[in-house]
Amino acid sequence: MLMCRELAGIASDYIDGELSTGRRLSVQMHLMMCRHCRSFIGNLRASTELLRGHSSARVEQAVIDRINHRVTEVLSHRPETPDPDPDPDR
Repeated sequence: MLMCRELAGIASDYIDGELSTGRRLSVQMHLMMCRHCRSFIGNLRASTELLRGHSSARVEQAVIDRINHRVTEVLSHRPETPDPDPDPDR
């Protein structure tokens, strides 16, 4: 099963639709069970849309890589506990 750290590393690719079918399904399964990652993906998606709507410039890959690294670092320091609320609508 996909872990939170792994999801953080591929979140941008997931939002951009760049994952293989199997990997995309793994992300979707994880999101059904993890409200923290649902929130993370929702916030990342909203931020991405906001930036795209207000900027014609492309963000440098180095900046994206630093952000992804920092998110992965933060998630690696939080305990991996199962989400007691698997309801994806919450």
